[in-house]
Amino acid sequence: MLRKRIIGVVPVRGGIAVQSVGFRRFLPLGRPEVAVEYLNSWGVDEILLLDIDPGRAARGPDLDMVRRVSRFCLTPLTVGGGISSLDHVRGLIRSGADKVALNTALMADPCLGTRIAETYGVQCLVAGVDHRAGEGGERLVWTDSGRVPAQEGPVECARRMEALGAGEILLHDIAADGARSGFDCETVRRVVQAVGVPVIACGGAGSPEHFLRLFESTGAAAACAGNYFHYTEHSVVLCKTFLRHHGVNVRLDTSADYSEARLGMDGRLRKRDEGDLDALRFRHLPEEVI
Repeated sequence: MLRKRIIGVVPVRGGIAVQSVGFRRFLPLGRPEVAVEYLNSWGVDEILLLDIDPGRAARGPDLDMVRRVSRFCLTPLTVGGGISSLDHVRGLIRSGADKVALNTALMADPCLGTRIAETYGVQCLVAGVDHRAGEGGERLVWTDSGRVPAQEGPVECARRMEALGAGEILLHDIAADGARSGFDCETVRRVVQAVGVPVIACGGAGSPEHFLRLFESTGAAAACAGNYFHYTEHSVVLCKTFLRHHGVNVRLDTSADYSEARLGMDGRLRKRDEGDLDALRFRHLPEEVI
């Protein structure tokens, strides 16, 4: 059985890594290379670097930033933002990206996905499907950072992206972005059943229980989180430990795995008995070398 992947998202705006809320509010974090370095050390399986800077589509991808970030990235790196040609993809691959994520460009030029897949393989192309409910309540796909409706549902769009050569579908719930309200498991499940490629869920992560519900009920191959993983350096390990305790197959290869800890459904550590804490005073833990 393939392991479920936990992916850290680093949105970048104006050259600064940010927390995103609903694609409209942004809180600064710092340099993207620092955010990526810490996510690597905390144990994420992949990193998704999304340049959401206004006007990025007109300027093309920021290759200098990708080169800086890739130096600190020891996991697969997917880059999105400003990609509209095969030359852009070539530049990103040479700058250190392993995969590229496209949304608006694939809508404008469907043949671009086919060209990318033929040149670099389907594993290189991640098709972004940003969705939210329209005025009538029906789920619609949106482009241009959630500003323009595509008059297409996420299931239909995902099928079309797969036919164009996408090796993965990145399903992003716009309304849940930064809301910490949980993943839209129903939409994810419908898309997973409709396509034959891995589906990545993004938007809404607020606790390890949200990840558990997603993996248990949808068949998603991976889950993305940005804001949630930037709150504390222990969030990735605690999330994976929680998932393992509940039977989800995830990679956890650090000695700080909290295997002896008690976790609540919110993923927070529960206080240990005084006797256990006293014994830890005399326990030697060697320095971990990654």
